[in-house]
Order: sequence, then C-alpha cells, then structure tokens
Amino acid sequence: MDKDKRKGDEPIPPNLNTLLNDAQRAGLRQLESFGWQLQFVRHPLFQVPVVVVVNPEGREFGVLEDDGRINMEAHIAFREKT
Repeated sequence: MDKDKRKGDEPIPPNLNTLLNDAQRAGLRQLESFGWQLQFVRHPLFQVPVVVVVNPEGREFGVLEDDGRINMEAHIAFREKT
C-alpha cells in the first residue's frame, strides 16, 4: 500500500509564485543569497501553504512566514524517505 499522500505531486510546484506572497518571494530571494534553498511547499487543505527552506548543509530547516522572515522554531513533521 502506498502511503505517500502527495499522489505524484512535485515537492516544489511549478506555479510557486501563485502560492507565495510578495514578502515571501523577497524573503526567499534573500535567503537564497546565503545558500538556503526551497525544500518543499506543504499545502494543507483549506489552510495557507507552508513554505519550508533548508540551509546549505541540509541540516537545518525553517518555515518562511507570511512576512518573509524565517521561523527556525516551527515544528515541522517529516516523513521518512524509503
């Protein structure tokens, strides 16, 4: 039984600009200048998208908040890779 809830969806949708607001896009550009990368966008049903970024070493994750700031204290649940 397949437990992947994405059902084939890509981790970073091609229409990213429609999911991020202006402040998030500006914040992402600033973070990218320090080597951070967009990891995935979680889009819970009837909720705002959760934009997750990862540091250059791939060890720290943060949530890009609506105001464009990174939240390193956010609690993010990850599925294990199989």
